[in-house]
Amino acid sequence: MSGLLKHWRIVAPVILICSLLLTVVPSAMAASVGHGASPSSSKEYYLALGDSLAFGFQPNLDFRHGYVDDLSKYLVAHDDEFQPVANMACNGETSTTMLNGKCPYPSIRKYPYKGAQFEAALDYLHQHAGHVALVTLDIGANDTKNDINLQTCKIEKQKFATDLATLDKNLTHTILPQLEAALTINGQATGQLIVMNYYDPFQNICSDTVPFTEELNQHLGNDVGDYGTFVNVFHAFGGAKVPNPNICSYTWMCQKVPDIHATDLGYRVIEDVFEDALQSEILA
Repeated sequence: MSGLLKHWRIVAPVILICSLLLTVVPSAMAASVGHGASPSSSKEYYLALGDSLAFGFQPNLDFRHGYVDDLSKYLVAHDDEFQPVANMACNGETSTTMLNGKCPYPSIRKYPYKGAQFEAALDYLHQHAGHVALVTLDIGANDTKNDINLQTCKIEKQKFATDLATLDKNLTHTILPQLEAALTINGQATGQLIVMNYYDPFQNICSDTVPFTEELNQHLGNDVGDYGTFVNVFHAFGGAKVPNPNICSYTWMCQKVPDIHATDLGYRVIEDVFEDALQSEILA
């Protein structure tokens, strides 16, 4: 398995580079942030933020069946006032690059914008003030992924603690309070913010990663606090059980070239978790 993982670590960047050439942004989604028409009072908007899971990345280059895509289709089908999602997620995004820019793969985007994802998100929320009914966010896995040596299954504990502290600071000092503020008008919340935790794609090959995934998820839950709704994707994927039989069907980890991302089925499981957390007034 260590040989496969070594192969995966070499091949994954190549797959992403290839996708730069293959991804086409539909013209209907290409309106720049801040230049759209003023929204009609009847329209509702969904803004998706985060990393490659929010983007819907799969190593077969199918980027159309992520949890955000599925959730957007659900919203539009149940309420014709909803517009198709504005998905600003960027593959490889960390909480730091989300704030400061320099996402590793800025050309692979479903919703184009310049600069940092967070700045573009705030611009979008202000442009559509009072009409963004839903914001979803997943961020944090890339902040700590380099703290795990997949060849030895060892975790650099001190670096992990430092990276968690940075994640906590970015979320609680800037990202979450400013998203909450942008979703509030005259003291009233105008939209729902839902934040997910993470499954552990490595738990069947490096069981020592499970406690650290749980610690990451605990920090995320504590950080979200009252800023939004926190949903448990880790539990939906099977939790801490080792071996976890869902890893092979919900992710690409059991393929010839293992990959951490969710499959179509895995993304549907994540979408179900978000769907269950939607407040009733969103689809009223």
